Amino acid sequence: MMSTKAFTLVPAIEREQLLGDRDRGSLECVECCGRNLYVGTSDCFVYHFLLEEKTLPSGSATYTATRQLHRHLGFKKAVSELRAASALSRLLVLCDGCISLVHMLSLEPVPSGARIKGATAFALNENPVSGDPFCVEVCIISVKRRTIQVFLVYEDRVQIVREVSTPEQPLAVAVDGHFLCLALTTQYIILNYSTGAAQDLFPFCSEERRPIVKRIGRQEFLLAGPGGLGMFATVAGISQRAPVRWSENVIGAAVCFPYVVALDDEFITVHSMLDQQQKQTLPFKEGHILQDFEGRVIVATSKGVYILVPLPLEKQIQDLLASRRVEEALVLAKGARRNIPKEKFQVMYRRILLQAGFIQFAQLQFLEAKELFRSGQLDVRELISLYPLLLPTSSSFTRSHPPLHEFADLNQLTQGDQDKVAKCKRFLMSYLNEVRSTEVANGYKEDIDTALLKLYAEANHDSLLDLLVTENFCLLPDSAAWLEKHKKYFALGLLYHYNHQDAAAVQLWVSIVNGDIQDSTRSDLYEYIVDFLTYSTDPDLVWRHADWVLQRSQEVGVQVFTKRPLDEQQSGFNPDDIISCLKKYPQALVKYLEHLVIERRLQKEEYHTHLAVLYLDEVLQQRPCTPDKDAEVTETQAKLRRLLQESDLYRVHFLMDRTRGAGLPLESAILHGKLEQHEEALRILVHELADFPAAEDYCLWRSEGRDPPYRQRLFHLLLAVYLGPGPAAPARTVAAVDLLNRHAVEFDAAQVLQLLPGTWSVQLLRPFLMGAVRDSIHARRTTQVAVGLARSENLIYKYDKMKLKGSSVRLSDKKLCQMCQNPFLEPVFIRYPNGGLVHTHCAASRHTEPSSPSAGART
Repeated sequence: MMSTKAFTLVPAIEREQLLGDRDRGSLECVECCGRNLYVGTSDCFVYHFLLEEKTLPSGSATYTATRQLHRHLGFKKAVSELRAASALSRLLVLCDGCISLVHMLSLEPVPSGARIKGATAFALNENPVSGDPFCVEVCIISVKRRTIQVFLVYEDRVQIVREVSTPEQPLAVAVDGHFLCLALTTQYIILNYSTGAAQDLFPFCSEERRPIVKRIGRQEFLLAGPGGLGMFATVAGISQRAPVRWSENVIGAAVCFPYVVALDDEFITVHSMLDQQQKQTLPFKEGHILQDFEGRVIVATSKGVYILVPLPLEKQIQDLLASRRVEEALVLAKGARRNIPKEKFQVMYRRILLQAGFIQFAQLQFLEAKELFRSGQLDVRELISLYPLLLPTSSSFTRSHPPLHEFADLNQLTQGDQDKVAKCKRFLMSYLNEVRSTEVANGYKEDIDTALLKLYAEANHDSLLDLLVTENFCLLPDSAAWLEKHKKYFALGLLYHYNHQDAAAVQLWVSIVNGDIQDSTRSDLYEYIVDFLTYSTDPDLVWRHADWVLQRSQEVGVQVFTKRPLDEQQSGFNPDDIISCLKKYPQALVKYLEHLVIERRLQKEEYHTHLAVLYLDEVLQQRPCTPDKDAEVTETQAKLRRLLQESDLYRVHFLMDRTRGAGLPLESAILHGKLEQHEEALRILVHELADFPAAEDYCLWRSEGRDPPYRQRLFHLLLAVYLGPGPAAPARTVAAVDLLNRHAVEFDAAQVLQLLPGTWSVQLLRPFLMGAVRDSIHARRTTQVAVGLARSENLIYKYDKMKLKGSSVRLSDKKLCQMCQNPFLEPVFIRYPNGGLVHTHCAASRHTEPSSPSAGART
């Protein structure tokens, strides 16, 4: 158990004020109503005091009781109970089994002498059911055995309302509405005196301890239960609160929310209704009365009266927080909701949450601190301000007053422990990253993002770059100085870029690549700069750094032009200007022309010719040095040949002049083919190169997309070259045979047979002849099928015509054309299926029947 100072015990009436010099008499009962304090004694006196409350400069309260009147009631017994009915200005006094009515101020009995006889104990109904403001409801335990009586008490009369029997003799009673909470001899029960329904609560032994029955709220009671437990019960017979554990010999109990106060022989104990823990213990001997009156708790001995003054809840909570008892403080703060106006509570509770959050933060309980900060809607600058230099110099933030914590900065909080400092910085990084995109950051985005950037830079954290390449509110002056201090030059460039200072960003990155400043953030920074310039929309910036990127690498640097988005190609980047710039960089120039010709497919003769010339120059330059045609030369030649074959835009005669005598027969053959000089091209391929597959490919290439006769002419031309005079005749003979056998369908067999030497055997040409015969038979059969289909169709038409001629048509000069309504002048007409006759020239201009909207067949 950890103690809490919830109450202070303040004397209200000393023995001298009450009894004076008399030795006889003792205090038996107490009643308090507003400032009026009443005391009943064992010698039948009632005393009236006025209470004055004063608050000392220290904040504590003191009470002064001034005696007004006292009166002897005329009995020889003690005054058992006092209850004030302020609405009636009456005091109900139980003495010698009789409840009398006296005036609250004069203590005079009412003139009518109205009283209730035969009562052993009574209770006022604080939740009356009568609805009459000029009476009070009183429930008494009658001297009659096992009987409860309900009365209405007016200013000068009493009226019995109900008499209820109980299962056992009642010992104590509390009332709420129609419900009575009774302590019987062996148990507690709830009894509805209106319906008679009873609900057993739990056992109770009256021989072992004194019963306690206290109404603590609407339809709820506090009872002394078995095992030293303070039990809560509702009129429904259930408990909505956990019990509190007090001593076995409790004399009295009261509720002063959120505490239950209990009195035993030696102590006053204070228990929390929120967590059921004992919070405070006050020594108090010889006490025999503990009651609460409108939130004021009074305890008394036989000689004096004392008041338990509660400390303000805020003071209690602050004391708990000062003791680092966060959970208890929060529980107490939540419990205070019912006693504090809503707006005031919300302000107070938020502040308590934040104080608790900083306590948890100081103890490095970061998860708990984060939840408290969130719940309390922390102005995150309160947290950032603990970290030296993190808030921007332009920030106007000042800490909350009174302060939420006692720390000047992080160094004081951690006492210089660098491990703790690092943990706190990691927490702040995480917390700021979470809240920067929430409503918590509204109004403080610059402070949050600037602080986050500083933390990332100091810790060399990977998230620094992520912060700078996404939407952020980092303040440029503070952030730039901090990044430069920690040598984060690449990140500084990103910051410049985000603030639309691309020139400064690129210049900084160029300095890193050149080695003028050191930053190893990106090993591929040169490629990053090229990519950055590629997507830059500032032509001046690109042209300013074009030479630099090309000098470092022509192949990579040219990408600032070749990979530029197409919608930007025409904006400040004319291809002719780029080509002019690239003349100093031949590799880059080739790459760019390839981009224009192959990728963008620009149909401009100048670009195609220029690219072909560059290919040709490179081939000619490397060819003498590499007679074995290494991979690079072969690749360039392949590009040249592909371009010569696929493009129709370059200047053929110009390139033919460049290749003449250069030892490039295949390229020359392609150029001859472009000029439709097929015989010369095939002669080069067959006689100079002896490349028979290339000759066949040439025929296929040049005949692609052309009609069959053109294709046949090329293959016949190649066969003639094979069979003509020249070197390597045997090899050409074999090539001719292979050509015929592989491409039999491309030849006219009759012409081929006339060209072939008579010495060739049929077996040698067997595949060709089989293919030719098969093709001939296929063509003949296809023709026969077509003829048969035509004859069948013709027969159908003849049959239809005969059907139409089945009926005769009589034509005379009296017959009129159904279209023009003129007579027929010659025996020529057209008859529609519906029988209508028209002139041939009328039918030619209109193809529908004269009497029908639908089309008709003519006969």
